[in-house]
Amino acid sequence: MNYKIPMHRICSYLAFAWLIGFVAACSPDSSTYELGPAPGSDMVKIVATPSSTNPNIIQFRNETPGAFKAIWDLGNGSTAEGNQVNGSYALEGEYTVKLTVFTKDGFASNTQTINIAETNFSMLDRPDYNALTGGASSTAGKTWVFDPVGPMNFGGPADAPSSWWNQTLADQSDCMKDDKYVFRLDGFRFENQSGGAMWGILDGAENQCVPQPATPPASVWSLYEEGGKTMLSLSNSQTIAWDDKEGVYEVIELTENRLHIQKTCCGGAGTRNYVLVPEGFTPPVEVEEKPYKIESMNDNFDEPGNVEWKTDALTFMESYDNPAPLPINTSPKVAMYVKQEGQPFAFANLFIDLDYKMDLRQRNVFKLKVFMPSYNDFVSAAGEDWAIKTLLKQVSMKLQDGTSGSPWENQAEVKQTVTVLDKWVELTFDFSAHATRTDFDRVLIQIGGEGNYIPGIFFIDDFSLEP
Repeated sequence: MNYKIPMHRICSYLAFAWLIGFVAACSPDSSTYELGPAPGSDMVKIVATPSSTNPNIIQFRNETPGAFKAIWDLGNGSTAEGNQVNGSYALEGEYTVKLTVFTKDGFASNTQTINIAETNFSMLDRPDYNALTGGASSTAGKTWVFDPVGPMNFGGPADAPSSWWNQTLADQSDCMKDDKYVFRLDGFRFENQSGGAMWGILDGAENQCVPQPATPPASVWSLYEEGGKTMLSLSNSQTIAWDDKEGVYEVIELTENRLHIQKTCCGGAGTRNYVLVPEGFTPPVEVEEKPYKIESMNDNFDEPGNVEWKTDALTFMESYDNPAPLPINTSPKVAMYVKQEGQPFAFANLFIDLDYKMDLRQRNVFKLKVFMPSYNDFVSAAGEDWAIKTLLKQVSMKLQDGTSGSPWENQAEVKQTVTVLDKWVELTFDFSAHATRTDFDRVLIQIGGEGNYIPGIFFIDDFSLEP
């Protein structure tokens, strides 16, 4: 019997056979490619050439064969990347430059010592150096202390002034209040005069007064550019404000009378901000005058409301699909309020900062719809010692003076317990008892309680100040 194979099948068989042959030819068993040996330090070639116009500026060139990336530690507190970079060395002395290169076979490093014969005083006459140290005429250097009005921000976002970590100096630990930090131009010396103790980490525990040596270890400071940012670093594990042995900060502002530095903290969950002023300088206090008036407030999350929500250690999603579009809330869109797990999120909240002071004499009742899922963990306990450590079936609304350094101290708060889960409920927050107050310019919503480390997911809708 004769079989006739269709042409399209013949083409398919040929294509399949070609594919098998291609895969076999490219299989590891038939490959002749092997990685070469990792490069050694002797292969890393550094060429250093003084600038023709200034011997205190050294031009570095990487001449390592096969290197596709070169990273430099210039020995003066700054780093750079590229095959050709420049290093500035204002002071005479020896500097150890380290070059790390990457090739297809691995990476290696080598060092070279640079000798600077004379100090170039013109390179020290810089506006940033002068602002930080007082300049060459200030032989004793310049002493900086904490700005009494801050911000002294310990771990939260800079725009969340309701947090416990953002306080004036008077509200901070006593072991911080006498801290002083001296910067000298001569030798770029830094001295930590923290009065015997610093706020920081002791034996693995945070928020402790950490004893400091009577004679602080010798340290130097460095200002340099990195990734488009101005950085301030301190040597020998010296730090400012918080003793974590990691003295590297981004400089947000440096002027004659203000030093604002910042660093990432808390596993990346927050930012520490510190503001310092020269010892003996009294910064002017700016008082914001806001009008006192009645204004409507509402947001149904289906369309833009007339308020702007801000978050403090909170994940907040507006215009989220309604998880239960049933009475009393058939709205298609709501907002999702997510409190994450852990200490950095123990005070999660949502707030509105107003450009006026609220007149509560006629309108002082707020309403809010809340959906509290039963899948949240309301049993596990973890949190601050003073707090109820479980996630609470509770919604708290607070009115605060946002211009205060400690707005929670004089706040008005109304708490409502949610007794029904997996169902929309409408809560009323009556502030008529505070109708004569004239200082409120912030509305804050906090769900699940504060001070506990338990995560929770909640939904809100139809926020309003009643007519």
